[in-house]
Amino acid sequence: MPHLENVVLCRESQVSILQSLFGERHHFSFPSIFIYGHTASGKTYVTQTLLKTLELPHVYMNCVECFTSRLLLEQILNKLNHLRSSEGRCSTHITCETFNDFVRLFKQITKAESLKDQTVYIVLDKAEYLRDMEANLLPGFLRLQELTDRNVTVLFLSEIVWEKFRPNTGCFEPFVLYFPDYSIGNLQKILSHDHPPEYSADFYAAYINILLGVFYTVCRDLKELRHLAVLNFPKYCEPVVKGEANERDTRKLWRNIEPHLKRAMQTVYLREISSSQWEKVQKDDTDPTQLKGIKGSIETVTRDISLTNNQDIEVNTKEHVSK
Repeated sequence: MPHLENVVLCRESQVSILQSLFGERHHFSFPSIFIYGHTASGKTYVTQTLLKTLELPHVYMNCVECFTSRLLLEQILNKLNHLRSSEGRCSTHITCETFNDFVRLFKQITKAESLKDQTVYIVLDKAEYLRDMEANLLPGFLRLQELTDRNVTVLFLSEIVWEKFRPNTGCFEPFVLYFPDYSIGNLQKILSHDHPPEYSADFYAAYINILLGVFYTVCRDLKELRHLAVLNFPKYCEPVVKGEANERDTRKLWRNIEPHLKRAMQTVYLREISSSQWEKVQKDDTDPTQLKGIKGSIETVTRDISLTNNQDIEVNTKEHVSK
């Protein structure tokens, strides 16, 4: 689907593999798929976006929230029961105490006309927590298609590799799909895609280039970088808003935001203070270390940032603008 490329950036390979595994709606799909990668590598976002865009019947569960096997099994059954309801309402709350009961109830629910002729997907996020539940739970989910004789695929999302996940008792092997960390080029593309409409794409891309030049060595987390980009952008725009510089004065904009970003590394990224407190720091020009009594310092990390960025950031930005 062409429009998926605009929604899911820098994950074309993974999207293509998942689409080929899903196949047609009425085809039996792979019994289980194990998706792993570091935090903020797009596993949950890509999986949910793909299932929603293709309008495939699915149930999403976070195993951190469902901390017991009974709670997990009941939530899956009740969400499936909601899917089959013609008016979006469930008649009664389903209770389930064992995996044998789950298999029996699952077969009953998926007899519904709205579910029986297409693949049903069960997404288990933070799946590593299944290892702390009953021993038969993980092997049971891996064999769910066989046990129920239904067209069902279970997707496991985890931050650990399958070799550390595999049960000792033996099990059906899932299809394993790896989500690598985003490269700096990927992060530049994704973060630049979020540019505010009131500013040009090149101007915001130059800001993202500076932000990554500062934070990439200590932070590869897309969620954190996105949070930092939104939080610090007003300070970057300050000289432009005041009329002291234009959007192409990269060196002047860098000098204005450099000390601000160094302070941000010591506070917001480490969650020493809240976002509202950080806004107060911006307005009052307060030393952020006084707000929470921060004892540590990461000046060793940022010592050479200004020298590197003064030489490289402007060159990279001009190259991007020229493109």
